[in-house]
Amino acid sequence: MVNCRIDDSKSAPGSKWAGRVIPYIRVLKPRETVLLTFIGLCASIVASAGIGHLDAKLISLATLAILLGSGGTNGLTNYIDRDLDAKMERVRHRPLPAKQINPPQKMLPWAISLVIAGSIIAYFLDWKCFLFGVVGVIVAVTFRKKVTCVFPQGALAGCSPVFIGYVAISKSVDLTLLFLCLLITIWIPLHVWSLMISHRDDYRQAGIKYFPISLEVKDSVKVLPILALLLFASSIALYYEGHFDLIYLITACIMGILTIVSTSRLIYKKLSSESWKVYKLTAFPYLGILFLAMALDVWLL
Repeated sequence: MVNCRIDDSKSAPGSKWAGRVIPYIRVLKPRETVLLTFIGLCASIVASAGIGHLDAKLISLATLAILLGSGGTNGLTNYIDRDLDAKMERVRHRPLPAKQINPPQKMLPWAISLVIAGSIIAYFLDWKCFLFGVVGVIVAVTFRKKVTCVFPQGALAGCSPVFIGYVAISKSVDLTLLFLCLLITIWIPLHVWSLMISHRDDYRQAGIKYFPISLEVKDSVKVLPILALLLFASSIALYYEGHFDLIYLITACIMGILTIVSTSRLIYKKLSSESWKVYKLTAFPYLGILFLAMALDVWLL
């Protein structure tokens, strides 16, 4: 009988190399990093309306600064959260709690180097980009899962990519940027709290008991429709302040109504599974599409 077993020994070195590299990519939370970089890129395009043209070089540098800084910061927060993550079913398979990078300190030079590189680029773009970027990193790595991570540190860290992307082009802080940051500030608790509610038991057994974990699901979900309404209102206010056109307005109305309906269902169903749907909706489907609409509005019209 012919032995049909495939000898994969030649591919082993490549597989080992990939096995060593991939955890260092995953520890940067690539999905979250890409989303933050994308909204920063879109903010750069929005700011371009004020100078009358798209500066490809500045936009590319701003995007690179956001990509490096966001990835490095996510790596640092993963390092800080590693012990708590190991206690949670949802995230215990991340590279650090799963010991795919062991000891975990091995990833610190990688993450810190990315933050430094992003900060250097931000400094040459504008000193305000550098300052806000540094503040974003500092607040992102403080009070991790000890007090509510939404205010104020979550809001400041979440607004950092938008701030850097916008100011790198405009060189100034104006009302449009402030409304963009207001949108992010309202979006963060809606997105984060819906995740926490959907995995309430997982968070509680890990020892996390602050809001919304401190309340029963039937009570904690009541705040989400309010946030959805505020988010919709802020997106419409941004339409007027940013002087956008129909692409953005129609998109903001559709996504805003979907979010309001989705969060309102929680009041009646009171199920953590429904909260998970809100979390998924408010990730790229809401924030990514809304910022894409802003960019297309400026770019095409």
